[in-house]
Amino acid sequence: MSAGRRRFASSVRARASLGATAVVAVALVAAGIAVVLSLRANLTGQADRSADAAAREVALNIASLVPDQTSYGGLDLPDDMEHPVQVTDEGGRLLMASEDLQRISGTGVPAVTPAKSPAPGATAAPGDDDSADDDSGADDKGGDDHGGDDKGGDDSGGGDDDPAVGEISDRTSYTTGGATVDGKAGDYRFAAVEVTDRAGETVVVHAGASLADRQTAVNTTTVSMLLGLPVLLLVVGGVTWLVTRRAFRPVEGIRREMAAITASTDLSRRVPEPASDDEVARLARTTNETLTALEAAVERQRRFVADASHELRSPIASLRTQLEVGDAHPELLDVPGAVADTVRLQQLAADLLLLARLDAGERPGRARLELGALVREEVSQRTSDRIPVTLDVRPGLEVAGSRGQLARVLGNLLDNAQRHAHASVTASVYRSGGQVVLAVADDGSGVPEAERERIFERFVRLDDARSRDDGGAGLGLAIARDVAARHDGTLTVGRAPEGGALFELRLPRADGANTDSADADARA
Repeated sequence: MSAGRRRFASSVRARASLGATAVVAVALVAAGIAVVLSLRANLTGQADRSADAAAREVALNIASLVPDQTSYGGLDLPDDMEHPVQVTDEGGRLLMASEDLQRISGTGVPAVTPAKSPAPGATAAPGDDDSADDDSGADDKGGDDHGGDDKGGDDSGGGDDDPAVGEISDRTSYTTGGATVDGKAGDYRFAAVEVTDRAGETVVVHAGASLADRQTAVNTTTVSMLLGLPVLLLVVGGVTWLVTRRAFRPVEGIRREMAAITASTDLSRRVPEPASDDEVARLARTTNETLTALEAAVERQRRFVADASHELRSPIASLRTQLEVGDAHPELLDVPGAVADTVRLQQLAADLLLLARLDAGERPGRARLELGALVREEVSQRTSDRIPVTLDVRPGLEVAGSRGQLARVLGNLLDNAQRHAHASVTASVYRSGGQVVLAVADDGSGVPEAERERIFERFVRLDDARSRDDGGAGLGLAIARDVAARHDGTLTVGRAPEGGALFELRLPRADGANTDSADADARA
């Protein structure tokens, strides 16, 4: 399969057009079959009614014949080709047929010429005297089958057990067959009606109605549908193709712009948004929102790499300088400064590693731990703090998470408070609704309200001099907020009662939660 054919087969427009055409084709075929069958049934019903009317007309003539008529030859039969007629007795013997009837099928009697034209009522005894003048004469001879009574009269018909004289059956049976009349063959619908003549004999009248009109109408309708179906399907396919082309034109615009963005790596570009409020417009808006988020993430990553490189360059350069001086002049080696730069470099590498793990979506452990006990233990190990930390801890408040990461958050908050406090630092743990709150407050200068969100960005420091001796790399608060978010909590900053900064870490309580019995993330 060529590339063009493969693209066509995989095209949504092509599949939509082919699918719509197939559905319409199935619907049209089903509707056409229903129309043809309905038309056929309707015309067959008309033929049945026409044949029944012709048969009953002949039956009415038979019922009106008087017994002294010599034969059925006096019957008035239809003389057109539309209604061939047969008259038979109950035994299937042909009594009379339409003139010019040359062949017939479907009635059960293939004969078209009667062997004899019997008198009415004489079919069972062909040797009887057909010249009887009246019913009383028939009684005297005793050979007639109609068995007239002593009272005579045309309507007497016989005794109590004989069929009613001149009665025409209400039932009509229908069959389909063929006939040749005057050299012309055709299909017919035959109606069969029983009638009792004046002599008391029951005969069957078969009258046909031509099916030529039905066949012509059905054939014309079928041919018209077969000729019109491909044209209609082409119209449906073409219209669907044009409509889908118009509908998918914005999608193609989005695709081309996305391809251009991918080729140029320019994430500031955006795809065109249609003015409508349909699915395509929503797709375009969502795509632009995704591009905006991607651009922000890439820019954030670039700043992170640039800032990390800058922060790493300084301690590495300082350490290298000290080592080179020490190598040339051992007596001038500043060992404490080298150790401090090494510790700073180690802490920065640990912070960068933790940020990378958080950015990768690593979920913290879900161990159950008492936050107050964690705070007491971590504060007791901070022996080199400039200002002692005052504790106000409520016992029994448990949270679920990583002990190592929560300890890192507490350490970062306390380091920040120690850096800016004048004389006091307070750490509190208390309950607020369904949350456990860890609050760290100091009496320093606080955080300006306009900067309260910016301080949680990476490598952001509000120190005017950006001193690396007094301040960190600007990652502590960013790490603390990311860890809080990973624990389904929040970290905010406000104003402490002492006038300094108040940081509040809010975490959901672990009461009733399904948590592990051990800290699965103690390495963090």
